[in-house]
Amino acid sequence: MSDGDYDYLIKFLALGDSGVGKTSVLYQYTDGKFNSKFITTVGIDFREKRVVYRASGLDGALGRGQRIHLQLWDTAGQERCEARAADAWFRSLTTAFFRDAMGFLLLFDLTNEQSFLNVRNWITQLQMHAYCDNPDIVLCGNKSDLEDQRVVKEEEARALAEKYGVPYFETSAANGTNISPAIEGLLDLIMKRMERCVDKSWVPEGVVRSNGLPFADRPGEERNAGCSC
Repeated sequence: MSDGDYDYLIKFLALGDSGVGKTSVLYQYTDGKFNSKFITTVGIDFREKRVVYRASGLDGALGRGQRIHLQLWDTAGQERCEARAADAWFRSLTTAFFRDAMGFLLLFDLTNEQSFLNVRNWITQLQMHAYCDNPDIVLCGNKSDLEDQRVVKEEEARALAEKYGVPYFETSAANGTNISPAIEGLLDLIMKRMERCVDKSWVPEGVVRSNGLPFADRPGEERNAGCSC
């Protein structure tokens, strides 16, 4: 697909503590490579990828392909040690990125228990600051290749994901395990949510058609707290 040759531009935001592998996961997805010497992300960065999405009907048949331009935003990991600093950081991101992002890839490190415990704080912040109070999230336990260093049990992670009603994947940026299924699973949630909504006014301002027109008729509409669609 050439520039502008797509049906939808959709933005995802990767979140999680520093060192969980957000940059490496996104790089593996877009470039199919792993670099063990990535420098910690400072501020915001992003990667892009074009994909074709085909929804499956009730009979299992695939529908017409939708051409998607994915922007995958990578945030600097922020530890939740000090509430005031955390809140200030989230406020600074809210207007520019949280309400623009349509889906969220939330990562923790399977070899770092604290990054897993902090998942609850990340979800709370998302519920407060995202475009609605039940945004689409996929939870990823990263570094599954380091099995001998694992401290977070799979059943614990799955139980937490079930509590919040979000899909869970165990991923590895080193060998690519489950990275495509996780991101494409998030895209599937977004596309199905769009299909359910007759009134598209809930969609964040950052989601546009290929002609540059947003779904919402009025830019900067109020946040749909219910987000029932």
